[in-house]
Amino acid sequence: MSRRRRRLSAEERALWDRIARSATPLDPDTRPHPKADPGADSSRHVRQTPAQPAPDPAATSGTMFRVGQATRPGPSMHDRAPSPAERLSGAPVRMDHKVHKRMSQGKLRPEARLDLHGMTLAAAHPELIRFILSCQRRGMRLVLVITGKGKGGHGPLPTRPGALRHQVPHWLHSPPLSAAVQQVAPAHYRHGGEGAYYVYLRRAAG
Repeated sequence: MSRRRRRLSAEERALWDRIARSATPLDPDTRPHPKADPGADSSRHVRQTPAQPAPDPAATSGTMFRVGQATRPGPSMHDRAPSPAERLSGAPVRMDHKVHKRMSQGKLRPEARLDLHGMTLAAAHPELIRFILSCQRRGMRLVLVITGKGKGGHGPLPTRPGALRHQVPHWLHSPPLSAAVQQVAPAHYRHGGEGAYYVYLRRAAG
């Protein structure tokens, strides 16, 4: 047995009309008729509002973007420090330019070589000093110092990877070796590449 729908009283209808007139609908077309019965089926008086599409982020930000368009790379937060070989390659040439070119191309054969690979910094420094000064006294001009690319961690104190590779150029340009060394350059790949240095010596005085 179906339940009979109750009709609004005159007082309830007046209250409903007053509320309907004071309400502001989102869509004017959906405003119900002021005399509509809220208890009755009013679906045929209300127009369904279609769903609004989500806003386009590119349109709201003011930036137009096309599919397939390449974005501009942002500024680098951390610039990579130049390697010792890169710094030496940009250093001024203090020797004969033709000889320097042949040396850089690996066409000059070093007269002696020192292998520091695997040594600690404390052991390598005096060995480098002895080698360079001895070669200069013997009249040699081009020698090779091998450092290796390095893995770090030599000795009781931790060191950065390639500590010898970074430190050797500094030692060669500092006393007492700076008076004997005329040019330091990264070695050609046939002589060790980034793991070795050409050291061109000054002529011994007297």
